[in-house]
Amino acid sequence: MLLGIDLGTGSAKALLLATDGTTIGEASSSYPVHSPHPGWAESEPQDWWLAVASAVRKAVGDRADGVQAIALSGQMHGVVLASESGQPLRPAILWADTRSSATLNTYHSLDATILERLGNPVTAGMAGPTLLWLREHEATVYTEARWALQPKDWLRLRMTGEVATEPSDASGTLLYDVVSDNWAGDAISALNLRCDQLPKIIPSSAISGYLTTVASEHLGLPVGLPAIAGAADTAAAALGNGLLPGLVQLTIGTGAQIITPRSQPIIDPHGRTHLYRAAVPNQWYTLAAMQNAGLALEWVRGILGLSWEQVYTQAFSVPPGCEGLTFLPYLTGERTPHLDPYVRGAWVGLGLHHTQAHLMRAALEGVAFALRQGFEALEATGFKATQLRLAGGGTAEMPWKQLLTDVLRIPLYATTVAAASARGAALLAGIGIGVYADANDTLKLAATPTLAATPQSVDSNLEEAWMRYQSLYPQLKKI
Repeated sequence: MLLGIDLGTGSAKALLLATDGTTIGEASSSYPVHSPHPGWAESEPQDWWLAVASAVRKAVGDRADGVQAIALSGQMHGVVLASESGQPLRPAILWADTRSSATLNTYHSLDATILERLGNPVTAGMAGPTLLWLREHEATVYTEARWALQPKDWLRLRMTGEVATEPSDASGTLLYDVVSDNWAGDAISALNLRCDQLPKIIPSSAISGYLTTVASEHLGLPVGLPAIAGAADTAAAALGNGLLPGLVQLTIGTGAQIITPRSQPIIDPHGRTHLYRAAVPNQWYTLAAMQNAGLALEWVRGILGLSWEQVYTQAFSVPPGCEGLTFLPYLTGERTPHLDPYVRGAWVGLGLHHTQAHLMRAALEGVAFALRQGFEALEATGFKATQLRLAGGGTAEMPWKQLLTDVLRIPLYATTVAAASARGAALLAGIGIGVYADANDTLKLAATPTLAATPQSVDSNLEEAWMRYQSLYPQLKKI
């Protein structure tokens, strides 16, 4: 059996996988994200450590002796400043944190050839800008730190005592050269950051260490268990879902990601989408990342005091277009396509005839429109999709799926993997110890997606709402 652990933004998931691809056990355990100041997003790594133990023990149960290897996936872009032994020196700064916005001019001053090799638009919340902020505002702890680690890499250090990262997470730091596939030494030097804080890079399927006695007691697993390097959550999910070059997948969770694997590093000439290394050797993926999907819907649901059942009942009693009401979901700024950490959300067009149901429907439409903008930016990098795979926990209800396909104007195919990142990590564990020859060998274990929704005839009110939505961002930007 193989164990995959996914260290997400708000919870840790553990998945126990039989080598034939059958899920044997699955569990999750949540932890808080703290925002001590506007725009900040932090977590305590110790909370991660406790939650991982809870999830692993529930998923594994009394089958610990049958576990052959572990691999990790995790949220991207964050920074854990740690001592030599892995002791966190401050709370982890997460991907949703926008405090580093003020440092982006430092990146923009880099030589254009250096910026191009980073392969990604310069955005707040990524490790490079976050480290610039820490160097300026928390110089003592920045100087004292031996390591600057991605969240899952800190977790692996805690499990094995070994320090490493792998290409899929490293490529999301804005400190990585996606062309030469290594740390971007020239960029790190020009930014006056410390290359010695960054861990060595090993393949995603490489054994990175073995479970220590202390970690085995904490997790309830055998001591000496091999720990495979793993992958960033999106890269791991692509492997877990059997996503191949030419296919496109939409995942809706706290944020939303639309990805397509590539067999060569194609950098977005418009600078609106991201290019990261895949969990598979000699593969990359292009990513459109929208920060406010489930996050925005949960916020609206909360302030309206609705259950999720009421959300769908009320929202879809309102006609498409919400009778002139538009919601802009930019509660934490936005990445694709605007790359604007300062923009904020709004309901626009409110009238006395609008009800609670209109507000909720407008929120759903607004998130769908944000996804359409991301999808169009992804297609502009040089491919045309004929179908879209749908994944993630935020896509279960049929009316919501129908709205998505009507807005995106493309058939949606649902995947059946509920914890794709953890599953992808488990598959990497199998590759790492030779259970599977390589990533291609795992494709036979992937479930076939099923048709979930097809676009209905174009609704003029919905199309009018889409045009209205596109026109509003420039006005919000001026506020």
